[in-house]
Amino acid sequence: MPKAFDATNPPFDRLTPHEVEMLRAALDIVYFRPGQLIIDQGGSSQALFVIIKGTIEERDGTDLLALLGPKDSFDSRALVHGKSGHAFLARDETLCYSAPRPVVLDLIQNNPRFASFFYRDIARKLDEFVRDQDEQRHGSTMRARISELFLHPAAFVGADDSIESAGRKMQEVNSNALFVRDGERTGIITGMNLSKAVVLQRKSTQTAVRDLAHFDLVTLRSDDFVSSALVLMTKLNKRRVAIRNDERFVGILEDIDLLGFIAGSAQVVASRIERASNEDDLAAAARQTAAQVRILRRQGIGVELIGEIVSDLNQRLFSRLFDLVAPAEIRTSGCLVVMGSEGRGEQTARTDQDNGLILSGAVEKVKLDAFRAAFSGALAGFGFPPCPGHVMVSNPAWSKPLSDYVADFRNWLTLPDDAAHMNVAILFDARCVAGDAALLTEAKTTLIDMVRGEQAFLAHFARSIDLFATPIGLFRNLITSAGDGDAIDLKKGGLFPIVHGVRSLALERGLVETATDKRINRLRDMGVLHAEFARELHQAFHFMLMLRLDGQLAESAGATGTLVRPSSLSSMERDLLRDAFHVVKKFREFIRHHFKLSVF
Repeated sequence: MPKAFDATNPPFDRLTPHEVEMLRAALDIVYFRPGQLIIDQGGSSQALFVIIKGTIEERDGTDLLALLGPKDSFDSRALVHGKSGHAFLARDETLCYSAPRPVVLDLIQNNPRFASFFYRDIARKLDEFVRDQDEQRHGSTMRARISELFLHPAAFVGADDSIESAGRKMQEVNSNALFVRDGERTGIITGMNLSKAVVLQRKSTQTAVRDLAHFDLVTLRSDDFVSSALVLMTKLNKRRVAIRNDERFVGILEDIDLLGFIAGSAQVVASRIERASNEDDLAAAARQTAAQVRILRRQGIGVELIGEIVSDLNQRLFSRLFDLVAPAEIRTSGCLVVMGSEGRGEQTARTDQDNGLILSGAVEKVKLDAFRAAFSGALAGFGFPPCPGHVMVSNPAWSKPLSDYVADFRNWLTLPDDAAHMNVAILFDARCVAGDAALLTEAKTTLIDMVRGEQAFLAHFARSIDLFATPIGLFRNLITSAGDGDAIDLKKGGLFPIVHGVRSLALERGLVETATDKRINRLRDMGVLHAEFARELHQAFHFMLMLRLDGQLAESAGATGTLVRPSSLSSMERDLLRDAFHVVKKFREFIRHHFKLSVF
């Protein structure tokens, strides 16, 4: 009995413990000599093979399609459907586990999650994989560490300090609770304690806080589980817990933040943004917004919805900052826009500033320059670094009257170069977040009208899909770059060709949607994309977004890189990534044919 069989290897990780034991009891180990044909093309198979050692060639006639190695399995199509699409033969001496066909079919019959592995079409496999990943994340919230939650600052006052000074301190650190030092002991005081003392007990604002503080502190460490905090606060009926590392207090955890983390705290952050009265308030909310990505992903939220939630929070943040720093003249005559992935609603990890301002007319230069500096400077302070290409409000080229933008459009279309194509792409993805949205609508309508029928421009615009090669070889092997540490750039190899190809089709058809998935749906409804291929494209896009997001979260909360190392993926993830890149290759071929890129 092959006890060493790895049941954590997909798709066997979807089996129950009882099913794993049933499978192990039925397994055999088989040997194949070099060059031995195992499954003929068009033939059936009486077993599912899982490679232990050696290499298997997958061939279509004389063409070598793929090389399979340890932990890879073959051939589900021959096993389930009775006819293999390809031939499988041993390249060298090979050992495999052999799972009898009746046993595998019985597992497929009784375990839908296991059965999903044997789907033929890419879209269904990706659908089921994403659903399975999300299910695994449910319940993990309570295993999060307290350090992942929002903590109010560990700010201190002395026991002899007055109610007035404590109130000022709370306002200064933007917190409703403070630690109180009284000799060797430490307590806590809240804004409610101060209010009750003055309003209900008629105490002077110069009264020392010693008698108002609570010294029966409940403490936990920052590396304790969230579940420990929930149990302790519920059991002791406490609304806040002091968090410490060894002897040092590092913050205060309040019940609203704990419950918000468990139930989804995006609404709490949104409320704090709306209530913000100054830039410091917004800076604190911005930090919480950035933390939402990790929280939402842990709760099993899909990458598509995470993008929408984060975009909504950022929109509120930008809008509130616009209200705070823009003079009345700019607020009433301007349209603040975001662009790039933020404009498409596909932003997850925080990246550079990509924003601009469209004005209905000229604004006094002194006022406009002051706003440009204040707005971009505040965002930099919130953790949004300046755009390397200077696509931001502080750049006069991206904060000016609509008439100036229209003049730019004519130049971009008359003298199209790489910069012109990039600018068209940037503006076409723009989304209004504050001010007069009609200005952006007019700008886009004008641009679309100018582009309509300009096939030569559209072809050159679409050609950018070939800027980067799809990292998949003739044998469906993933091609890594040694310069990137044997990694694959998901953005260059997969995400960008989909985003830009879809954007090119949307621009040609004059679509007003900005999100890539919504553009795909519209193109499908218009008959530009076949329904099944649109589904595959959508799923491949979101699978790569998910891999990118999980990679970013594994590195750090604010990582912006798009590299993924195949060696860090499960065999199923690698297989699905190959499938996704295959969809990208098909889409690039479609774009080349659609825009007749061989002619232009």
